[in-house]
Amino acid sequence: MFDLNLLYKAPEVNPVNRKARSIPGLNPVNLYGRVFFFSWFGFLIAFWSWYAFPPLLYVTIAKDLNLTQADIANSNIIALTATLLVRLVAGPACDRFGPRWTFAGCLLAGAIPTALAGAVYSASGLFALRFFVGILGGSFVPCQVWSTGFFDKNVVGTANALTGGFGNAGGGITYFLMPAIFDSLVANQGLTPHVAWRVTFIVPFICITVTAIGMLILCPDTPTGKWSERHLAVQQNLAVHGISGAVVDVPGELTDKSTTGTDSPSDSSEKKLGFEAVEPKQVGGFAHEVQIGEQQMLDTARGEVVVKPTFREALPVIFSLQTLVLGGGYFCSFGGELAINSILGSYYQKNFPTLGQTGAGNWAAMFGLLNVVFRPLGGVVSDLIYPYAGVWGKKMWIHGVAVVTGVFLIAIGLSDPKDQNTMFGLIAGMACFLEAGNGANFGLVPHVHPHANGIVSGVTGASGNLGGIVFAIIFRYNHKDYAKVFWIIGVMTIAINLSLSWIRPIPRGQIGGR
Repeated sequence: MFDLNLLYKAPEVNPVNRKARSIPGLNPVNLYGRVFFFSWFGFLIAFWSWYAFPPLLYVTIAKDLNLTQADIANSNIIALTATLLVRLVAGPACDRFGPRWTFAGCLLAGAIPTALAGAVYSASGLFALRFFVGILGGSFVPCQVWSTGFFDKNVVGTANALTGGFGNAGGGITYFLMPAIFDSLVANQGLTPHVAWRVTFIVPFICITVTAIGMLILCPDTPTGKWSERHLAVQQNLAVHGISGAVVDVPGELTDKSTTGTDSPSDSSEKKLGFEAVEPKQVGGFAHEVQIGEQQMLDTARGEVVVKPTFREALPVIFSLQTLVLGGGYFCSFGGELAINSILGSYYQKNFPTLGQTGAGNWAAMFGLLNVVFRPLGGVVSDLIYPYAGVWGKKMWIHGVAVVTGVFLIAIGLSDPKDQNTMFGLIAGMACFLEAGNGANFGLVPHVHPHANGIVSGVTGASGNLGGIVFAIIFRYNHKDYAKVFWIIGVMTIAINLSLSWIRPIPRGQIGGR
């Protein structure tokens, strides 16, 4: 039975890497609770601003800038393209500089174009602005890498799903907030629509900036301290627990500040850190430490400490079959979510014209807000399966929810509901499994090549954006035949997941991550 005290009490930690074995989500004073808060809240604010245009785009902004349907679709594609590129870069950046600095960098870089939304007066200006605002979508990668760095394997699926799910809810919140702020500026402040939509974007700019500064001031890089000293801390923790010898590979520059270049654990210039073992009783109080075996400690130290990547080491990780599985699953789940989130308000207005811009936006918001429940559910189920079926169970969960998602998408596409209850019910059912699939994917990510978690997270996250781009292009060339595209995405989702179901969840012989 779940212990509610775990939501606020200081968690037990892994004695080697100090990762938490529970999630004190209601205790922001605790180190782990604080990082958990900034992980999900930072991504929620980023997602809100990243998707701040669609709620106002199809009516207010389109009228003001004289946009065509093609212009609107192209702007959605451009926004996703920028995020894809940033996510590919953000993964290695997390491994090199740490996820906290990468996260804050993405937020601050995306805040600037958000504030400049008022300077847009043409379709080309909109394209350029949405490209740079797309930087904010890249914050998902450091969000997940940072969460993975603070929570151990028994709860990391839940932690990643919660941070991702709460963050993804920004895509729903924006459908409430942006029209509400716009309507308030017009009705209460007397601004014209031409001015009001531009002023609206100042609100997310302020929130993004404050959040980025907060995470830099209030949170650490890792549970053991500085990102640059993570290997040193792990080796010291081993020594404290009576395990001696040179067992942790460390880049030369960590212990020799004069060393330059892109050293990595496989380079000849590398050193191994070693400390003399001491008797645990000499060190004193191991409060809140979980008891694990010596071999498990060694596997954690050797296989689960993130290393600074080189291009040569990154390639086998990027092109491994296991990374392909994660990328393929996220291509379908998050890619589908992004593309559908961009057009859902317009789809509702097409089938139910009486809803209007605000009404359609409110109903479209439900799709994103369901992430608060269903993306975490995907991660929680993944963690519940893990003790009984291991990483194979986590992988089968990914493919299972994907197939059910595909069935719902096909049902929506073929029926093209004209009854509101039917439409909203089918969309909610589809969202349940689609968003659970997002959580399920990042429940498996920490187990695959754990020494290169940033790279794996970056490639997986970028694959989601690639899916969003592909599906958005399909929407683009089918104009307003939204139902047709729904069943096309459904067929692709089922086909891709079944074709990947035979691949092993982790590479044979991998140390750590099991």
